[in-house]
Amino acid sequence: MPPTPAMIAAARAAMIHALGLVADDAVLVVTDDETRACGEAFAAAARKVGCDVTVHRLAADERPLLGVPPELAALLDDRQVVINAIVGDVRELPFRLAWLRMLEGSAVIRLGHSPGITASMMTDGPLAVDYGRMRQLASGLIAAFADAAGAHITTPLGTDLVLDLRGRRLVSDLHAVPGVGVNLPCGEVYGCPVETGADGTLVVDGCWGSAGTVPSPLTFTLEAGRVVDARCDDAATLDAVTRLLDTDPGARTIAELGIGLNPGARLCDRMLEAEKAFRTAHLAFGDNQGMPGGRSRSAVHIDYLVTRPTITVLRADGSEVPVLADGDIVGGQEGGGHE
Repeated sequence: MPPTPAMIAAARAAMIHALGLVADDAVLVVTDDETRACGEAFAAAARKVGCDVTVHRLAADERPLLGVPPELAALLDDRQVVINAIVGDVRELPFRLAWLRMLEGSAVIRLGHSPGITASMMTDGPLAVDYGRMRQLASGLIAAFADAAGAHITTPLGTDLVLDLRGRRLVSDLHAVPGVGVNLPCGEVYGCPVETGADGTLVVDGCWGSAGTVPSPLTFTLEAGRVVDARCDDAATLDAVTRLLDTDPGARTIAELGIGLNPGARLCDRMLEAEKAFRTAHLAFGDNQGMPGGRSRSAVHIDYLVTRPTITVLRADGSEVPVLADGDIVGGQEGGGHE
Protein backbone atom coordinates (compact mmCIF):
# COMPACT_ATOMS: atom_id res chain seq x y z
CA MET A 1 0.00 0.00 0.00
CA PRO A 2 1.50 3.37 -0.94
CA PRO A 3 1.61 6.12 1.70
CA THR A 4 -1.39 8.44 1.92
CA PRO A 5 -1.13 12.23 1.63
CA ALA A 6 -1.84 12.46 5.38
CA MET A 7 1.11 10.16 6.16
CA ILE A 8 3.41 12.22 3.96
CA ALA A 9 2.25 15.48 5.56
CA ALA A 10 2.82 14.11 9.07
CA ALA A 11 6.27 12.81 8.11
CA ARG A 12 7.20 16.18 6.65
CA ALA A 13 6.11 18.04 9.79
CA ALA A 14 8.05 15.67 12.02
CA MET A 15 11.24 15.89 9.97
CA ILE A 16 11.15 19.66 9.72
CA HIS A 17 10.40 20.27 13.41
CA ALA A 18 12.36 17.43 15.03
CA LEU A 19 15.21 16.95 12.55
CA GLY A 20 15.53 20.44 11.13
CA LEU A 21 15.21 19.05 7.62
CA VAL A 22 16.23 21.40 4.78
CA ALA A 23 16.53 21.01 1.03
CA ASP A 24 20.32 20.61 1.17
CA ASP A 25 20.08 17.45 3.29
CA ALA A 26 20.85 14.03 1.84
CA VAL A 27 18.49 11.53 3.45
CA LEU A 28 18.70 7.77 3.99
CA VAL A 29 15.44 5.96 4.85
CA VAL A 30 15.84 2.44 6.23
CA THR A 31 12.66 0.38 6.09
CA ASP A 32 11.32 -3.15 5.61
CA ASP A 33 8.30 -4.99 4.25
CA GLU A 34 6.10 -4.45 7.32
CA THR A 35 6.78 -0.72 7.61
CA ARG A 36 7.31 0.06 3.93
CA ALA A 37 4.40 2.50 3.61
CA CYS A 38 5.76 4.49 6.57
CA GLY A 39 9.27 4.48 5.13
CA GLU A 40 7.99 5.62 1.77
CA ALA A 41 6.04 8.41 3.47
CA PHE A 42 9.23 9.76 5.04
CA ALA A 43 11.02 9.44 1.69
CA ALA A 44 8.23 11.23 -0.20
CA ALA A 45 8.13 14.00 2.39
CA ALA A 46 11.89 14.53 2.15
CA ARG A 47 11.68 14.70 -1.63
CA LYS A 48 8.96 17.37 -1.31
CA VAL A 49 11.39 19.44 0.73
CA GLY A 50 13.93 19.04 -2.09
CA CYS A 51 16.27 16.50 -0.49
CA ASP A 52 18.28 13.80 -2.21
CA VAL A 53 16.77 10.55 -0.85
CA THR A 54 17.92 6.94 -0.78
CA VAL A 55 15.57 4.19 0.46
CA HIS A 56 17.06 0.92 1.71
CA ARG A 57 14.76 -2.02 2.42
CA LEU A 58 16.07 -4.61 4.87
CA ALA A 59 15.69 -8.05 3.29
CA ALA A 60 13.07 -10.22 4.98
CA ASP A 61 15.11 -13.41 4.58
CA GLU A 62 17.93 -11.92 6.69
CA ARG A 63 15.76 -11.04 9.70
CA PRO A 64 16.13 -10.88 12.60
CA LEU A 65 19.36 -8.94 12.25
CA LEU A 66 21.96 -9.33 15.00
CA GLY A 67 24.51 -6.92 13.55
CA VAL A 68 24.77 -4.06 11.06
CA PRO A 69 24.88 -5.35 7.47
CA PRO A 70 27.94 -4.01 5.62
CA GLU A 71 25.80 -2.83 2.72
CA LEU A 72 23.75 -0.70 5.12
CA ALA A 73 26.79 0.90 6.74
CA ALA A 74 28.14 1.71 3.28
CA LEU A 75 25.13 3.94 2.58
CA LEU A 76 26.06 6.51 5.24
CA ASP A 77 28.60 8.42 3.15
CA ASP A 78 27.48 12.02 2.61
CA ARG A 79 24.17 11.53 4.47
CA GLN A 80 23.01 14.21 6.91
CA VAL A 81 19.67 12.64 7.92
CA VAL A 82 18.78 8.99 8.58
CA ILE A 83 15.27 7.66 9.25
CA ASN A 84 14.81 4.16 10.68
CA ALA A 85 11.21 3.17 9.87
CA ILE A 86 11.46 -0.50 10.83
CA VAL A 87 9.77 -3.20 12.90
CA GLY A 88 10.41 -3.17 16.64
CA ASP A 89 11.44 -6.82 17.04
CA VAL A 90 13.10 -7.35 20.45
CA ARG A 91 15.35 -9.99 18.86
CA GLU A 92 17.00 -7.21 16.85
CA LEU A 93 18.11 -5.17 19.86
CA PRO A 94 21.80 -6.02 19.24
CA PHE A 95 21.46 -4.74 15.66
CA ARG A 96 19.57 -1.61 16.65
CA LEU A 97 21.97 -0.69 19.44
CA ALA A 98 25.01 -1.19 17.19
CA TRP A 99 23.35 0.79 14.38
CA LEU A 100 22.41 3.62 16.74
CA ARG A 101 25.96 3.83 18.06
CA MET A 102 27.23 4.04 14.49
CA LEU A 103 24.75 6.77 13.56
CA GLU A 104 25.16 8.78 16.76
CA GLY A 105 28.92 8.44 16.48
CA SER A 106 28.77 10.48 13.29
CA ALA A 107 29.67 14.16 13.40
CA VAL A 108 27.03 15.10 10.83
CA ILE A 109 24.04 12.69 10.92
CA ARG A 110 20.73 13.71 12.48
CA LEU A 111 18.70 10.62 13.32
CA GLY A 112 14.98 9.89 13.42
CA HIS A 113 14.49 6.42 14.97
CA SER A 114 11.09 4.71 14.55
CA PRO A 115 11.17 1.01 15.50
CA GLY A 116 7.60 -0.26 15.48
CA ILE A 117 6.07 2.67 13.63
CA THR A 118 2.63 2.17 12.06
CA ALA A 119 0.49 4.06 9.56
CA SER A 120 -1.89 4.87 12.41
CA MET A 121 0.85 6.72 14.27
CA MET A 122 1.37 8.86 11.21
CA THR A 123 -2.29 9.71 10.60
CA ASP A 124 -3.99 9.59 14.02
CA GLY A 125 -2.08 12.03 16.17
CA PRO A 126 1.43 11.65 17.55
CA LEU A 127 3.35 12.90 14.49
CA ALA A 128 1.01 15.75 13.52
CA VAL A 129 1.11 17.76 16.77
CA ASP A 130 2.03 21.22 18.09
CA TYR A 131 5.80 20.89 18.39
CA GLY A 132 6.13 24.36 19.88
CA ARG A 133 3.78 23.44 22.72
CA MET A 134 5.74 20.25 23.39
CA ARG A 135 8.95 22.27 23.61
CA GLN A 136 7.32 24.51 26.22
CA LEU A 137 6.23 21.52 28.29
CA ALA A 138 9.65 19.92 27.98
CA SER A 139 11.40 23.10 29.12
CA GLY A 140 9.24 23.25 32.22
CA LEU A 141 9.89 19.63 33.15
CA ILE A 142 13.63 19.88 32.53
CA ALA A 143 13.79 23.00 34.70
CA ALA A 144 11.95 21.19 37.50
CA PHE A 145 14.58 18.44 37.46
CA ALA A 146 17.57 20.79 37.29
CA ASP A 147 20.09 20.04 40.05
CA ALA A 148 17.84 17.28 41.43
CA ALA A 149 19.33 14.95 44.00
CA GLY A 150 16.72 12.32 43.31
CA ALA A 151 13.14 11.50 42.39
CA HIS A 152 10.39 9.60 44.21
CA ILE A 153 7.89 7.78 41.96
CA THR A 154 4.61 6.24 43.08
CA THR A 155 1.58 4.85 41.22
CA PRO A 156 -1.88 3.67 42.32
CA LEU A 157 -0.88 0.02 41.72
CA GLY A 158 2.01 0.10 44.15
CA THR A 159 5.10 1.61 42.55
CA ASP A 160 7.24 3.16 45.29
CA LEU A 161 10.69 3.86 43.87
CA VAL A 162 13.45 6.32 44.72
CA LEU A 163 16.03 7.23 42.07
CA ASP A 164 19.41 8.89 42.55
CA LEU A 165 19.77 11.73 40.03
CA ARG A 166 22.86 13.46 41.43
CA GLY A 167 25.04 14.66 38.58
CA ARG A 168 22.50 13.54 35.98
CA ARG A 169 20.20 15.73 33.89
CA LEU A 170 17.02 15.26 31.90
CA VAL A 171 16.82 16.24 28.24
CA SER A 172 14.08 16.20 25.62
CA ASP A 173 13.80 14.16 22.44
CA LEU A 174 12.29 17.02 20.45
CA HIS A 175 15.27 18.12 18.37
CA ALA A 176 17.92 15.85 16.87
CA VAL A 177 21.53 16.99 16.57
CA PRO A 178 24.59 15.05 15.43
CA GLY A 179 25.40 12.64 18.23
CA VAL A 180 21.90 12.59 19.74
CA GLY A 181 19.00 11.26 17.68
CA VAL A 182 15.28 11.29 18.43
CA ASN A 183 12.36 8.94 18.17
CA LEU A 184 9.65 9.70 15.64
CA PRO A 185 7.06 10.17 16.99
CA CYS A 186 8.88 12.17 19.65
CA GLY A 187 7.55 13.73 22.83
CA GLU A 188 9.30 12.90 26.10
CA VAL A 189 11.86 14.15 28.56
CA TYR A 190 14.30 11.53 29.72
CA GLY A 191 17.56 10.87 31.50
CA CYS A 192 19.45 8.13 33.24
CA PRO A 193 19.56 7.80 37.02
CA VAL A 194 22.83 6.93 38.74
CA GLU A 195 23.32 3.26 37.91
CA THR A 196 23.66 2.26 41.57
CA GLY A 197 20.85 4.52 42.73
CA ALA A 198 17.41 2.95 42.36
CA ASP A 199 15.68 1.38 45.35
CA GLY A 200 12.12 0.20 45.86
CA THR A 201 9.27 -1.28 43.84
CA LEU A 202 8.20 -0.72 40.25
CA VAL A 203 4.77 -2.01 39.19
CA VAL A 204 4.32 -2.01 35.41
CA ASP A 205 0.77 -1.82 34.05
CA GLY A 206 1.41 -0.57 30.50
CA CYS A 207 3.40 -1.98 27.63
CA TRP A 208 6.95 -3.22 27.82
CA GLY A 209 9.69 -3.61 25.21
CA SER A 210 8.11 -4.71 21.96
CA ALA A 211 5.81 -7.26 23.62
CA GLY A 212 2.70 -5.12 24.09
CA THR A 213 0.73 -4.40 27.27
CA VAL A 214 1.33 -6.71 30.21
CA PRO A 215 -1.60 -9.12 30.72
CA SER A 216 -1.07 -8.85 34.46
CA PRO A 217 0.89 -6.27 36.47
CA LEU A 218 4.64 -6.88 36.42
CA THR A 219 6.45 -6.08 39.67
CA PHE A 220 10.18 -5.41 40.00
CA THR A 221 12.14 -5.04 43.21
CA LEU A 222 15.25 -2.88 42.88
CA GLU A 223 18.20 -2.56 45.21
CA ALA A 224 21.20 -0.30 44.58
CA GLY A 225 20.17 0.22 40.98
CA ARG A 226 19.62 -3.39 40.01
CA VAL A 227 16.58 -5.62 39.60
CA VAL A 228 16.82 -8.29 42.29
CA ASP A 229 13.35 -9.79 41.84
CA ALA A 230 10.62 -9.86 39.18
CA ARG A 231 7.09 -11.17 39.66
CA CYS A 232 4.04 -11.51 37.40
CA ASP A 233 0.95 -13.75 37.54
CA ASP A 234 1.35 -14.39 33.81
CA ALA A 235 4.03 -17.07 33.52
CA ALA A 236 4.88 -16.40 29.87
CA THR A 237 5.48 -12.69 30.54
CA LEU A 238 7.62 -13.44 33.57
CA ASP A 239 9.68 -15.96 31.62
CA ALA A 240 10.29 -13.52 28.76
CA VAL A 241 11.22 -10.69 31.12
CA THR A 242 13.55 -12.89 33.15
CA ARG A 243 15.38 -14.08 30.04
CA LEU A 244 16.00 -10.46 29.03
CA LEU A 245 17.14 -9.52 32.53
CA ASP A 246 19.66 -12.36 32.34
CA THR A 247 21.04 -11.31 28.94
CA ASP A 248 24.30 -10.03 30.45
CA PRO A 249 25.53 -8.34 33.66
CA GLY A 250 24.24 -4.91 32.62
CA ALA A 251 20.73 -6.01 31.68
CA ARG A 252 19.37 -5.61 35.26
CA THR A 253 20.79 -2.11 35.75
CA ILE A 254 18.54 0.95 35.88
CA ALA A 255 19.04 2.80 32.60
CA GLU A 256 16.37 5.46 32.09
CA LEU A 257 13.54 7.53 33.45
CA GLY A 258 11.22 9.06 30.85
CA ILE A 259 8.05 11.15 31.02
CA GLY A 260 5.58 11.43 28.13
CA LEU A 261 4.39 14.83 26.86
CA ASN A 262 3.01 14.30 23.35
CA PRO A 263 -0.67 15.41 23.28
CA GLY A 264 -1.43 13.18 20.28
CA ALA A 265 0.17 9.99 21.62
CA ARG A 266 -2.17 7.19 22.66
CA LEU A 267 -1.86 4.63 25.42
CA CYS A 268 -1.41 1.55 23.23
CA ASP A 269 0.59 -1.67 22.80
CA ARG A 270 3.47 0.01 20.92
CA MET A 271 6.14 1.47 23.19
CA LEU A 272 7.30 3.86 20.46
CA GLU A 273 4.01 5.75 20.85
CA ALA A 274 2.78 4.83 24.34
CA GLU A 275 5.89 6.12 26.12
CA LYS A 276 5.15 9.58 24.68
CA ALA A 277 1.56 9.70 26.00
CA PHE A 278 0.42 12.03 28.78
CA ARG A 279 -0.07 10.52 32.24
CA THR A 280 2.70 7.97 31.69
CA ALA A 281 6.29 7.45 32.73
CA HIS A 282 8.66 4.70 31.74
CA LEU A 283 11.77 3.18 33.20
CA ALA A 284 14.30 1.04 31.41
CA PHE A 285 16.95 -1.50 32.34
CA GLY A 286 20.09 -2.26 30.37
CA ASP A 287 22.21 -0.04 28.17
CA ASN A 288 22.22 3.75 28.56
CA GLN A 289 25.51 4.81 27.01
CA GLY A 290 23.76 7.16 24.60
CA MET A 291 22.25 9.26 27.42
CA PRO A 292 23.91 12.13 29.29
CA GLY A 293 26.17 10.54 31.91
CA GLY A 294 25.10 6.98 31.10
CA ARG A 295 27.57 4.26 32.07
CA SER A 296 25.62 1.01 31.83
CA ARG A 297 26.68 -1.32 29.04
CA SER A 298 24.38 -4.10 27.85
CA ALA A 299 23.16 -5.78 24.67
CA VAL A 300 19.60 -4.74 25.62
CA HIS A 301 17.64 -1.65 26.60
CA ILE A 302 14.09 -2.57 27.63
CA ASP A 303 11.45 0.03 28.54
CA TYR A 304 8.59 -0.58 30.98
CA LEU A 305 5.58 1.77 31.11
CA VAL A 306 3.56 2.86 34.14
CA THR A 307 0.38 4.93 34.10
CA ARG A 308 -0.81 7.71 36.40
CA PRO A 309 2.58 8.25 38.05
CA THR A 310 3.16 10.76 40.83
CA ILE A 311 6.73 12.06 40.67
CA THR A 312 8.42 14.29 43.22
CA VAL A 313 11.85 15.81 42.72
CA LEU A 314 14.08 15.53 45.80
CA ARG A 315 16.53 18.37 46.46
CA ALA A 316 19.85 18.11 48.26
CA ASP A 317 18.59 20.52 50.96
CA GLY A 318 15.75 18.14 51.80
CA SER A 319 13.03 20.06 49.97
CA GLU A 320 10.63 18.36 47.59
CA VAL A 321 9.13 19.63 44.33
CA PRO A 322 6.04 17.87 42.92
CA VAL A 323 6.31 17.39 39.15
CA LEU A 324 3.52 14.93 38.26
CA ALA A 325 0.41 14.24 40.34
CA ASP A 326 -1.55 11.14 39.33
CA GLY A 327 -0.02 11.57 35.87
CA ASP A 328 -0.85 15.24 35.35
CA ILE A 329 1.93 17.81 35.06
CA VAL A 330 1.81 19.90 38.22
CA GLY A 331 0.84 23.50 37.57
CA GLY A 332 -1.88 22.74 35.07
CA GLN A 333 0.45 23.00 32.08
CA GLU A 334 -1.26 20.18 30.25
CA GLY A 335 -3.29 17.05 30.78
CA GLY A 336 -5.29 14.49 28.95
CA GLY A 337 -3.89 12.58 26.03
CA HIS A 338 -5.53 9.70 24.20
CA GLU A 339 -6.25 6.31 25.66
